[in-house]
Amino acid sequence: MTTQKTLKRRVRTRATRTGESYTAARAHVLRKAEPPPPDAIELTGMTDDALRRGSGKSIAEWLEILDAWGATGQTHTEIARWLVSEHGIGGWWAQSVTVGYERARGIRARHQVAGGYSASVTRTMAVGPDRITVALTDASLRSEWLPDAPMRPRATTRGGSLRFDWDDPPSRIVVLLAAKGGAKTQVTLTHEKLPDASAVERMKVLWRERLGALKELLAE
Repeated sequence: MTTQKTLKRRVRTRATRTGESYTAARAHVLRKAEPPPPDAIELTGMTDDALRRGSGKSIAEWLEILDAWGATGQTHTEIARWLVSEHGIGGWWAQSVTVGYERARGIRARHQVAGGYSASVTRTMAVGPDRITVALTDASLRSEWLPDAPMRPRATTRGGSLRFDWDDPPSRIVVLLAAKGGAKTQVTLTHEKLPDASAVERMKVLWRERLGALKELLAE
């Protein structure tokens, strides 16, 4: 529950920002101060272990910190910038915490990101990044594990990442390749700019199956 000291700080912050009276700001803040629903942490889409490693705090801690600051009344950019400037976490993790918070508080639908919805699948494969890159970019080889795919490589590449256009539905794919010890690679495929949550579920099923097929092909 919100302490009186924290509540007063949140009310003053909102009143200053919005120009509301103290009473009106307090009423708004009290509506937002109810305990999160039981599935709020699940809605963030993150695990405590990963978040502690990347940001130094658990999901529940970040939810409490952001609630106390009054993040429900801030934009996505303002929240992420505040996390970087006031808590010193990296930009990528600041974005992840912000998205998780917005999902938990009902500001953003699950899988929804700026510009649409996003589906992400991760697999670890027992080969190096170079072999996976070839399997993704060589059309003939790609057809062995992803036949008839409406996927076209984009000219833009960045270190450890590959980008593709997907035609049906019109969307974009980003593949991150992270080399692990023992000639292993973690493949994280994110299908971005999807039109809705149902497309997310369809693509997650597709990519779980197809990355499994790629893993089997490369193991042969």
